[in-house]
Amino acid sequence: METVMRLTALCLVGALLAALLRRTGGEMALLLALAVCGAAVMLLAQPLEELKGFWEEAASWGQLPVQLFVPLVKTVGIALICRTGSDLCRDAGESAIGSVLETAGAVAAIVVSLPLFRSAWELLRSLV
Repeated sequence: METVMRLTALCLVGALLAALLRRTGGEMALLLALAVCGAAVMLLAQPLEELKGFWEEAASWGQLPVQLFVPLVKTVGIALICRTGSDLCRDAGESAIGSVLETAGAVAAIVVSLPLFRSAWELLRSLV
C-alpha cells in the first residue's frame, strides 16, 4: 500500500511538472517522463522480488517445472515494458513508433511463449 501511494505521488508530481515543461519546450518533458518511469521501476524492485519468490513457491506446490512459469512472467514483463514505451513514444508525438513497439511486443510475447505451447502440445499428443 505504501509503495502504491509513493508511486502515485511520484507520477502525479511528474505529470504536473511535465505539463508545465510542455508549455516551454516538450523535450524536457519527455526526459522527465523517462526519469519518472525509471524511478517507478526502482520503487517496484522489492515488490517484484516478492512476486518472484511467490512464483517459485507456487511452482513447487504443484511440483511443476519452473520452466512452465518463465514464459508467463516474461510475457507480462514484455507487455508492461512495451506499453510504457509506446505511451512514451505517443507523448513524444510519435504514435507510429508507439504502434510498431506494441506490435513488436506482441510478437516477442508469442516467441517467449513457444516453449509453453510446445509443452501443451506434447501433453495433448501423449493423451492420444
